[in-house]
Amino acid sequence: MQTSTLPVSTLSTHTRLRPRTVLVASTDASFRQRLAHILTGLRWRVREAESGAEVWAEAETALPDAVIADSWLPDLEMNEFLKDFRGAFPQLDLVLAGGGSSLESPRGPYRQELLYALRRSQDGDTAAWNAAPALYRAGKAEMADPASGGTPAAAVISAQPVDGDVPQVRTHTAFTSAKTIPIRSERRAATAAASSGRLPELVGNAACMLEVSRRVRLVAPRMTPVLIEGPTGSGKELVAEALHRLSARSRKPFVAINCAAIPEALLEAEMFGHTRGAFTGAVQGRVGRIEAADGGTLFLDEIGEMPLALQSKLLRFVEYGELQRVGDNESVKVDVRIVAATHRKLAQQAASGAFRSDLYYRLAVFLIRTPSLADHAEDVPLLVEHFLSKLGRELPVKGVDPSAMARLTAHDWPGNVRELEHVLERGVILAGDEPVLTAAEIDFELAVN
Repeated sequence: MQTSTLPVSTLSTHTRLRPRTVLVASTDASFRQRLAHILTGLRWRVREAESGAEVWAEAETALPDAVIADSWLPDLEMNEFLKDFRGAFPQLDLVLAGGGSSLESPRGPYRQELLYALRRSQDGDTAAWNAAPALYRAGKAEMADPASGGTPAAAVISAQPVDGDVPQVRTHTAFTSAKTIPIRSERRAATAAASSGRLPELVGNAACMLEVSRRVRLVAPRMTPVLIEGPTGSGKELVAEALHRLSARSRKPFVAINCAAIPEALLEAEMFGHTRGAFTGAVQGRVGRIEAADGGTLFLDEIGEMPLALQSKLLRFVEYGELQRVGDNESVKVDVRIVAATHRKLAQQAASGAFRSDLYYRLAVFLIRTPSLADHAEDVPLLVEHFLSKLGRELPVKGVDPSAMARLTAHDWPGNVRELEHVLERGVILAGDEPVLTAAEIDFELAVN
């Protein structure tokens, strides 16, 4: 009997008995959409993820049949991720789009079809792609030359957009000379962040900023309490948000409490909640911020300002994971990951008795310090670029005159990154329709500060 060669999309009868699910992981939404369209046509159910933490969460929630992951995800080192993921889910068919891994990837039952879909998604892209098959070897990846007709022994496709794929931010043609410092697109900036190893929200390539990103990546997947110390305006809440984003709790609430902004008389009820009639004005019960963060991350900003009496109640919650609403005798079990921040030297406060030492040691299991802007002044041009690009979402993106940049880099920035952001925002407003910030606007704003 004669046999015919089936197309890649044709599946055997037993594989059609149940829907197959593939998890597509990439920060590029257009790439996910193209791939999802092709895979849906091949009768796959497609789920999507934007980070390594999401891949883990999706796999643990409902195990897919296959995973197609981009070669770069913002919250992980790919070789370590593949090693751990392969060990946890050995039955999954895992395909890496982008190459760059040194880990052996065994062939799975859906490999040919997944590769077909991946190639189709790249062929249909209007951008320029550098597609090359890769050969996996134990402990080492060797790239096959497409011109030589190399064939992949395992399933990895290199699909990395070339520089022409990066869109340019709109500019004013009258000011494109070398005298104006250009502002890059956010996507190009994100690519630069990836190559330096820093997290995209933590702008800065100085060694101290890269160390912050490294420590965030290390502790984010764990339940370990984190204490963030740093001067006002140095980005402590951004670090807390990054810890949440890179954790398995990223789809659950991120709840922030500013312990310095809420009056002491109301702070306990705000944190722990209260029952109806618990105090004057409590006309109805209310869930507290801690309980609202159940399953997610609780961020206690300016924890050093918390009154000592309330610290003892927080200590009990940290130890046992239980709280009592004000006016209630029943305990409520709450599951949160605690991240605290302060601009004070909390260890010194604990030593002097201004802060409970037992609470300090439970919160400061893992310490992250955010540096002052003066400690990474070389990052000022990069931060200027970032903030002007951010402001350009609502107004035309402005360039920066070199003399203005010189003024900015010479300033000592006592208000740190927050001060820089506000100076630039005011400068953009003062510049009006002018496409370039000059020293005049910057000088004026620095004089005000």
